[in-house]
Amino acid sequence: FTEADVYQQSFDPQAYLKEFYSMTDGKEGANEFLMQNLRSLHKMFSLDGLRGGTLIDVGCGPTIYQLLSACEHFQEIIALDYTDQNRQELEKWLRNEEGAFDWVPVVKYVCELEGDREKWAEKQEKVRKKVRQVLKCDVTKANPTGPVSLPPADCIVSTLCLEGACKDLPTFRSALRNISTLVKPGGHLVMVTVLGETYYAFNQQVFSCLCLEKHEVEGAVEAAGFEVKLSEAQPYTVSDERTDCRGVLSLVARR
Repeated sequence: FTEADVYQQSFDPQAYLKEFYSMTDGKEGANEFLMQNLRSLHKMFSLDGLRGGTLIDVGCGPTIYQLLSACEHFQEIIALDYTDQNRQELEKWLRNEEGAFDWVPVVKYVCELEGDREKWAEKQEKVRKKVRQVLKCDVTKANPTGPVSLPPADCIVSTLCLEGACKDLPTFRSALRNISTLVKPGGHLVMVTVLGETYYAFNQQVFSCLCLEKHEVEGAVEAAGFEVKLSEAQPYTVSDERTDCRGVLSLVARR
């Protein structure tokens, strides 16, 4: 299994972004996977009650796509990731620095889902303004943000993170218990999790993934003290040599 230190040493955020988030023509698989996830996030963050003061993004990686619908419903966002270079890459975009990844096509797609493609610049500014902190975290620790202690948030979002960070089901269940401490009672958990995937690859590197079934994820969420409100699995049918992913689960739960 790909251990945390391998991510720290050799995960290349720019290559990852280019491979999976470019939204260029001719990348049928990559686009479909991303667009499916953007549609799911749009739907989940449109649900009643998914709003409030603080949103914590657990395992943000170098990406912002998971915040594009969410930023309309929360006042401030705290982004957490284990890997230093992912946090640096994210901060580069937040500070609008030269050489940062171009998210504009992705932002435009989400604005289109929301009914106004022209609001993309406004939305980018909103994300940049609302992400107040970018912190290191380790979901395998009882306090994922230790030594920092964060006040519990109204909502946590975690996309494509835990299945890459947890080597087996007990570790996955334990990680969900750990991150549950980041959300206040009555608050929500929003998850996008790949199903049936054992690896993903880019840049001539292969990263392992915990192969999960829908019922296992739901069971882990419930065991962590949440009530599942929405759980939808969509098959992933694109033939894609970069991953053996069979489906994607979108889940909303209330603590």
